[in-house]
Amino acid sequence: MLQIIQKANNLIWGLPLLIILMVTHLYFTFKLHMPQRRIFYAIRLSLGMEDTGDNRNLSPFSALATTLAATLGTGNIIGVSTAVALGGPGAVFWCWITGILGMATAYAECYLSVLFRSRRKDGTYVGGPMYVLRNGLHNKTLGCFYALCTLVAAFGAGCATQANSATQAASLSFQLSPHLIGILLAVVTGAVILGGVKAIGSLCERIVPAISFVYLFGCFLLLCLYYKQLPQACLLIVKDAFSVSSAAGGFIGSTIQMSLRYGIARGLFTNEAGIGTSAIAAAASGTDNPKYQAYVSMTAVFWDTVVMCLVTGIVIVANMLFDPASVQNVPSTGLTSAAFSHLPYVGDAFLTVSLIAFAVTTLIGWSYFGEKATEYLIGNKGIPYYKLLYILMIYLGAIIPMNLVWECTDLINGFMAIPNILALFFLRRHVRP
Repeated sequence: MLQIIQKANNLIWGLPLLIILMVTHLYFTFKLHMPQRRIFYAIRLSLGMEDTGDNRNLSPFSALATTLAATLGTGNIIGVSTAVALGGPGAVFWCWITGILGMATAYAECYLSVLFRSRRKDGTYVGGPMYVLRNGLHNKTLGCFYALCTLVAAFGAGCATQANSATQAASLSFQLSPHLIGILLAVVTGAVILGGVKAIGSLCERIVPAISFVYLFGCFLLLCLYYKQLPQACLLIVKDAFSVSSAAGGFIGSTIQMSLRYGIARGLFTNEAGIGTSAIAAAASGTDNPKYQAYVSMTAVFWDTVVMCLVTGIVIVANMLFDPASVQNVPSTGLTSAAFSHLPYVGDAFLTVSLIAFAVTTLIGWSYFGEKATEYLIGNKGIPYYKLLYILMIYLGAIIPMNLVWECTDLINGFMAIPNILALFFLRRHVRP
């Protein structure tokens, strides 16, 4: 099964889709007059936009925090590690470029989602690419297809991947049983998601910023340790991104195609620009201004990929130069761990706790995306069953082989990107800078 999925990924994530994604990012970057240049305005807007007074819907900041909860996860730690291992140091560059350009695509996705969302009888908003496809393109079939992919991705990318990564880290660091970790993750996450969307948003806006700051502080300490290697590490990342030959050091291969494939795929996995899932949270905001919410939601890509993934990637590459022996014969998911092992006294435990914390927030954030997909497909009556199955999948994901989980994640991301990009281009005239 793993070999079949890998072949499917090689086909889906071949040059055509990579070009389509980059063209999409570039198109909206220029069509919207480079909204990236207004990132600091967007950040100020996100910090200044408080609750709209509508207790039924999320505040703009809660919608952003829910998006960050879903995107700031193991992709920033384990995902970057596998990207460098499989695509070479140059994958960090393409991951970063995906984040820079992807901000414009995220803006367009969230703008359309707020514009074409639906309002339920209780006054709450629901939206996302499936509603854009249905209400904007008037194509119910594509809307159902996207919702189905989102539901599958919730169990894979949002659930199994996070539970598996957290379990592997905790098992290695604390010698805990994967079954025990899976049960604990299921109980903690279940206690939150059973409380509904307001409970999810309230928790996310409190803990996501704190967890992110603590992790970045740990990376900063490592960069201070690797200060002599930093210039060479940055040069290697850029140089290897355009290399036509394999990198030295035992990596599978880092030709420009491999760097592009894994850099863009991991960048897309972490920030989800082009997939459209962040627009689901954006649509739940109580604001009536699609432009403001689009700017606020755009900052999620900035924090997730432009900052977090880049810092993690530089730490990994700098450690490769600082201590080459530490990255020899380590699994593709172990490069970040090798770097943090040099953090005095608490390195392994610090990374493990950070990874588990990110995994829990992602489990919570993605549970909301899957819930909205379930509601779209079968209505509110299916949500309790979805939540119970999601909690069960957390436990099952804790014991699924990692390689299969990651390959399935890439496959579903590719399927979700196609209808979302179609909607973006067909409805592009509705998006205003």
